[in-house]
Amino acid sequence: MTISDLTATEALRRIRGGELSIEDYARQVIARAEKLAKLNVFITFDPEQFLEDARRADKAGGNRALCGLPIALKDNIDTKGYPTSGGTAALKGHRPAANAPAVQKLLDQGAIIAGKLNLHELAMGITSNNGVFGAVHNPYNPDMIPGGSSGGSAAAVAAGIVPVALGTDTGGSARIPGALCGVVGFRPTMDRYGNQGAVPISHTRDTIGTFAHTVEDVMLVDEAITAEKSLDALPDLHGVRLGVPRGYFYENLEPDVATAAEKTLDLLRAKGAVLVEADIPDVGPLDEAVSFPVVLYEFLPDLEKYLCKQGCEITVEELVAEIGSPDVKGLSLSLLGEGAMPEEAYRAAIEVHRPALQKAYADYFKAHDVAAVIFPTTPLTARPIGQDETVELNGEQVPTFGTFIRNTDPGSNAGLPGISLPVGLSSAGLPIGMELDGPDGSDRKLLQLAAAIQDVLEPMPAPKL
Repeated sequence: MTISDLTATEALRRIRGGELSIEDYARQVIARAEKLAKLNVFITFDPEQFLEDARRADKAGGNRALCGLPIALKDNIDTKGYPTSGGTAALKGHRPAANAPAVQKLLDQGAIIAGKLNLHELAMGITSNNGVFGAVHNPYNPDMIPGGSSGGSAAAVAAGIVPVALGTDTGGSARIPGALCGVVGFRPTMDRYGNQGAVPISHTRDTIGTFAHTVEDVMLVDEAITAEKSLDALPDLHGVRLGVPRGYFYENLEPDVATAAEKTLDLLRAKGAVLVEADIPDVGPLDEAVSFPVVLYEFLPDLEKYLCKQGCEITVEELVAEIGSPDVKGLSLSLLGEGAMPEEAYRAAIEVHRPALQKAYADYFKAHDVAAVIFPTTPLTARPIGQDETVELNGEQVPTFGTFIRNTDPGSNAGLPGISLPVGLSSAGLPIGMELDGPDGSDRKLLQLAAAIQDVLEPMPAPKL
């Protein structure tokens, strides 16, 4: 078994059993990272610091839950030992004074940082085509996007460089790249991990999320951050009720995505799951009324507060002037000028539409007695790098951003937990994901359910690297 085959759980078992030293593991991670440098997953990778941390962990030993586990972090998550650039030029040398709280909890449990990962600039996009640090490449086809904004995080796990990576998720950035790179991507309930210690987009919607090959590994990280223990056993799928909202979530799918979705539903039905075909009322219009008004109103003020709190001697205007990605720069400049979101629209989104969206989900879960809803994570598979404005879907040019976030965005705006599971490859060999969204605060139950579903799915073929 090579480094690329190791899950976090298996690696920890070998470290505890004395079969694998942490330093040897780190050396294998370094070799793998250097071999696959063409994927451009890292912004900061310091082999000497990584090895020093590994040797220190070997000497310390102990029985901490994550002892010696290498975890790479999206480069908008604060770390005092590494720069945190947010993927933008103006913050290249930014060194936070403290680790993000979620990161500190992982380090306290023995994890070691393997480096900082590339992303869509300022996390404001879904292609991870970064105009400052270069595009991240999809391990299944380097000509394709890995998704975003946490593209480096998903690609690093999919390529077998690290077993676990952290990203962030505002409207789908932990689930979209998970789906497009063939790994598990988890967004927790809003505030479960906290949104402190990361370069912000929206304090209402931002959260740290997790990437891994298995749900078991995601649960390992979740437990280390929250101290919430797992249930004793995975649920029996027989009798589990799952909502299937055909309206909105299953509309205008790429044919291979539609086929994979139906195959997954048929498998779950054969295992005894009860599939409840029912739509979430007005989910599309409610999501639209919340999504952009919240993000576009909060983005620059939240970023300004972050810069001030961090003691960065730079203004928002100066940061925007140095943005290298045309899509992010154009949007940011418009928000500084006449394109700024009106406060009236923001207040309506926060006080009226978001509560209505949350109620629609809560009423749906209660009325239909379902543990989760299940749907394709994205309506389409990965598209070529460079198609940042529009992509082709079923013979039409459609907006890249809006199309990829269509299914992940509503649950994000409602603050719900969601997890994307890899369910197979398209005819072109590109990964396809299915998402489960659960009720508010149901994270551990959702993870247990996702683990039970992953157990009956066919193993995801590894990329040919």
